[in-house]
Amino acid sequence: MTFIEPGLSVRNGFAEGPLADAALSRAARAGQLLDDLQEQAPTMTDGQLRDGVHRALRRFTREQPPTCQVDSITALIRRGVRIDWPASDRLPCA
Repeated sequence: MTFIEPGLSVRNGFAEGPLADAALSRAARAGQLLDDLQEQAPTMTDGQLRDGVHRALRRFTREQPPTCQVDSITALIRRGVRIDWPASDRLPCA
């Protein structure tokens, strides 16, 4: 086991600890928000959809997402392209 910092370690190529759990939880929630947006997109205005994508990405990264990324994902959803956001139960580390 390799300790990265308090609350985060790596064992057998996977992150463990409360920090890894928090990252996985954020990823799963962001994926759920994107799934919900894709279902509701036909009834949403472009502004509402863009705001929703922004919130989902911000939930995951905890930072301001790049405008080009928000616009790109919004456009894909609007065109009906399915955005998959898989979140596993373990966080792989390189």
